[in-house]
Amino acid sequence: QVQLVESGGGLVQPGGSLRLSCAASGSIFSINAVAWYRQAPGKQRELVASFSSGGITNYADSVKGRFTISGFDAKNTVYLQMNSLKPEDTAVYYCNAKSGVDDFWGQGTQVTVSS
Repeated sequence: QVQLVESGGGLVQPGGSLRLSCAASGSIFSINAVAWYRQAPGKQRELVASFSSGGITNYADSVKGRFTISGFDAKNTVYLQMNSLKPEDTAVYYCNAKSGVDDFWGQGTQVTVSS
């Protein structure tokens, strides 16, 4: 089992930055990929960025050049650095970890981009 806890969300003005954190615990050694997803009101959850073994990253077209995902650091934490935020980035952001055929999710953190 893997437990994930997100933090770092909040209210930010357009053009601002936030850094989301996802602290992992449990069977971390079994994780082979991590990702950030988001879900806006009335919309389906969508992939924002992923980081797989070997350091391969993947980004949604809407965030390329603005968001950066990291792999686990020494604190077993992954990050999503979000720059040049836009109102359309407003959503609940979820951390996801894949371990074999299993998916683990955090509880989500709200990001609101508004003036």
